[in-house]
Amino acid sequence: MSVTMTAAIAKGHAMTRARVAVIRCATYDTPAVEDGVTRGLALLGGAETFVRPGEHIVLKPNLLVASAPEKAVTTHPAVFSAVARALAAAGAELSWGDSPGVGSGLGAGKRAGIAEAAASLGIPVADFEHGRVVPFPSGNLIKQFTIAEGVAAADGLVSLPKLKTHALTRMTAAIKNQFGCVPGFLKGEFHTKMPNVELFSQMLVDLNLLLRPRLYVMDAIVGMEGNGPRNGDPREVGVLLLSSDPVAIDAVGCRIMALDPALVETITHGERWGLGSARDIELVGDELPVIDDYRVNRTPISTTRGLGSALGKRLLAPQPYIIEERCTRCGTCVKVCPVDPKAVDWQGSDRTAVPAHDYGRCIRCYCCQEMCPERAIEVKTPMLGRLIRR
Repeated sequence: MSVTMTAAIAKGHAMTRARVAVIRCATYDTPAVEDGVTRGLALLGGAETFVRPGEHIVLKPNLLVASAPEKAVTTHPAVFSAVARALAAAGAELSWGDSPGVGSGLGAGKRAGIAEAAASLGIPVADFEHGRVVPFPSGNLIKQFTIAEGVAAADGLVSLPKLKTHALTRMTAAIKNQFGCVPGFLKGEFHTKMPNVELFSQMLVDLNLLLRPRLYVMDAIVGMEGNGPRNGDPREVGVLLLSSDPVAIDAVGCRIMALDPALVETITHGERWGLGSARDIELVGDELPVIDDYRVNRTPISTTRGLGSALGKRLLAPQPYIIEERCTRCGTCVKVCPVDPKAVDWQGSDRTAVPAHDYGRCIRCYCCQEMCPERAIEVKTPMLGRLIRR
């Protein structure tokens, strides 16, 4: 099993100082992005450091939902194309894919411009709809995963994340991008089994320890701030980040947002479990931008926990809420809620009324907020919680 072998070999290596290439790039114009990717790869030893001739490598962009590139929800096709050309020039045989939160990867790829970019380069779509159970006995929390067939059958993976905010994990970039390697609604099952941000983040770290992508190229030319990862606002950042270390590249992404990496549990658990380094990082290339007014959750309050009791959680823990005037009654929030019975549901048989949350059932996975297509769901901390935790 190629991904298992890759994980075992990589986990046995001694940790070395992480290197992150910072490449200033203010536009998605093809020449600028290709020059930026070429420069970044050169600073890391060149494309041949990450792939060998004849290897089958899957490119994994962030395709959360079907969304146009200018919305900053998905990896931009210019970044995808530049990385694909560089790896193909090094002799890799490429495919691409993702498993979105809703819909198909191909459908999301078409809307995002990735499918067209891939077709122009002769890169086929990989199978992200069917899965294969992959044992992972060395996992810290998870001992096996169901991995998309296209990923499980490949020789390696290259991750193309997008820098965005996230209600559950505060920021989403390199580490969380691999969640799309779990096919279909199996992703929802992880939310119910891992009902707080700590367990969910530990699961993501184990997933990365299994898959061990060769390279991460983060699209932060335009990131997302505010109500991410789907309904936030585009924010010009003007940078590409490249690294083989997902913990380091995410920690650098936090620095751009002026967010303490210690508040991001994928980073803290990733460093603790040997996925990478958040502190011993060598920046190469250009000066790193730091945006002090980037709209991201910097409060030390947990994104999921109350006081341990059901009542404490209900009164203190951040919770999703629906903005009625924006809601179109599409039912996406009801569909994606992983809880049974649903934590957000129609009010009886009435489909004309806004769906309602039952916070006693809600596990604070924020899937409803993440997937709402109308910017109609946000996350807030109840007043008592804000008062107690000042």
